[in-house]
Amino acid sequence: MITFELRGRIAFVGLDRAQKRNAINEELLTALRAAVEQANETADVAVLFGHGQHFSAGLDLAEAFARSEDGLSSGKRRKHSWHEVFDLIARGPIPWVAALHGAVVGGGLELATAAHLRVGDETAYFALPEGQRGIFVGGGGTVRVQRVIGFSAMADLMLTGRTLNAREAERERILRYVVPEGEALRKAEQLAELISKNTSETNWRIINVLPRVNDLSHDDGLFMEYLTNNMRRPPESAQRLREFLEGKAKPLGQIGAAEGPTL
Repeated sequence: MITFELRGRIAFVGLDRAQKRNAINEELLTALRAAVEQANETADVAVLFGHGQHFSAGLDLAEAFARSEDGLSSGKRRKHSWHEVFDLIARGPIPWVAALHGAVVGGGLELATAAHLRVGDETAYFALPEGQRGIFVGGGGTVRVQRVIGFSAMADLMLTGRTLNAREAERERILRYVVPEGEALRKAEQLAELISKNTSETNWRIINVLPRVNDLSHDDGLFMEYLTNNMRRPPESAQRLREFLEGKAKPLGQIGAAEGPTL
C-alpha cells in the first residue's frame, strides 16, 4: 500500500492504493509509519505523493463502518494511530513536501497538512466532508488544518461541504504552489532538491522550532528564538557564513526571487 524510493538525499513515499483512491485504513497507516520512519532515518528531505488519479480520498469509510458494526475494540484507550503517524511527518527530523493531485479530501487533507510544503496541480480539489457523513475529523485536522486555513475557512468546509479547487486552495494557504496537470511531483522534487542544499541542522530548526513558537506567548516566543539562535552551530554553518562574507557563496536557488546571495 506504500512505495518507498531513495534518490540521493531525497526519499519518495507514495500512497499506493489507487483502486480505492488511496483511502486510508489501518493497514495503509502501518505501512506509512514504516516508510516515514525509514525516510526520517535515511534521507534529508522527503516527498509524499499518491499513485493513480488521486492523492487520497481520506478515511476508508466502508472499512471503518464495518469495524464499528462488528464492535471491534481493543478495550483500551490508546493514542490515535493517525495522530502518531502524521506527527512523525509534521514533527520529525526532516522536511516533507507533499505533491497533490485529484482528491485531497478528509483524512487526505489532514495528511497533506502534516507536510511542511504543499504543491498541487490543477486537478487537485480539497474538502472536509465529515459534516455531511455524520462524523468529525479525526486525523489531527482540528489542529493542523485549522492552523493552516483558520477557523472560519475550516468551519465553512465542514458545515457546508464546500469543495475548493487548486486556486481556491492556494488562496486559503493550503497550497504554496499550483502547477499544470501532472506536474506536482516534478515540482515537489525540485523544491526538495533546494531544501536538501540547506544544512540539516537549519532544516531541523525551521520545521521544529517555528511551529512551537506559534504556541507560545510573545515574550516566550522571542526567548525561544534567542535560545535557538545561540545554540552551538555545526562547522558547516561557519563555513557557509565565511563563503558568503568572502563573496564565494553560490547564488541561492530561490523560486520567484532575485538571484544572488542575500540574507
